[in-house]
Amino acid sequence: MSRRTSSLVWVAAALFMIAPQFARPAGAQTNQYTPSEATVQSPRDYRIRQGDEVSLTVFGETTLTPTAPLRVLQGGSISVPLAGNVFIGGLTTGEASDAVARKLRKYLRDPKVTIAVVLVGPVEALVLGNVKTPGKYTLPPPTRLTDALAAAGGLGPTDGTFPEARLQYPDGTVGTVSLQKLLHDGDAASNITVASGETIYIPAPTLLQIEIIGAVDKPGDVMVREGDDVAMAVARAGTATQEHADLNNVTVTRAGENGAKTVKTVNLYDVLKKGDTSHDVILQKGDVVYVPTSPTKTGMSSILYTLSGLLRF
Repeated sequence: MSRRTSSLVWVAAALFMIAPQFARPAGAQTNQYTPSEATVQSPRDYRIRQGDEVSLTVFGETTLTPTAPLRVLQGGSISVPLAGNVFIGGLTTGEASDAVARKLRKYLRDPKVTIAVVLVGPVEALVLGNVKTPGKYTLPPPTRLTDALAAAGGLGPTDGTFPEARLQYPDGTVGTVSLQKLLHDGDAASNITVASGETIYIPAPTLLQIEIIGAVDKPGDVMVREGDDVAMAVARAGTATQEHADLNNVTVTRAGENGAKTVKTVNLYDVLKKGDTSHDVILQKGDVVYVPTSPTKTGMSSILYTLSGLLRF
């Protein structure tokens, strides 16, 4: 996908990522999400996590049944009367009930324990990389990947296809999600639920430094992104005042691993006139682009206007 096409895609993706809730980095002056006090019905496959509040009932043992919900502490444990700290983080309510019962068997013959989630805690996610405002965000559950990206202000500048988001889950395992499928193709299955304590990293385009000389407005070192071609480099250097730029014979000098240099000629005039970028050259780090001068300027004004338009998005 071309740079110009991806710019239009990004506009659509930005609209897609708008969420009704936004958050700010930790420490910012904002009202953080406060979960509803209403009792929630816990699905059997829900995994208890840090910040949740659970009710604990030990049948027939009123002294061991807390009158108030227990908060799941950092690390995933709750403090149970008589049994002490019991780890329930990442367990279903049924598994958590069994875990508490096993602890109480030291003191009771056959304890019957029931645990239910009465309050789902907020989701804390760390969003890093190529987003506009990286930081740690507190978001209401359930939080999906687009919610976390929207809280961080959306993606930064992206060329070509969208990258893969790298996710580090609370248990240390790492996964990836294709943002191309999510934001460009509209694949709802890619909009996964974000767990509290998860880190989301968005890779940024790799920047390359090349040199451009000759009939351009700003000769010298130019930073381009990985995948940019000669047309993009010349557009960045500018040709607005260079009516005599010879775009038919732009050269790219490249040094190989053994030090030997190769020179490629690009008919940039033809590339832009026909819109056929297959005859352009993808730049590499250290390339030297030379735009010669021409004694004539016939037909150049429209091509120079096209070059300036490449940088509008």
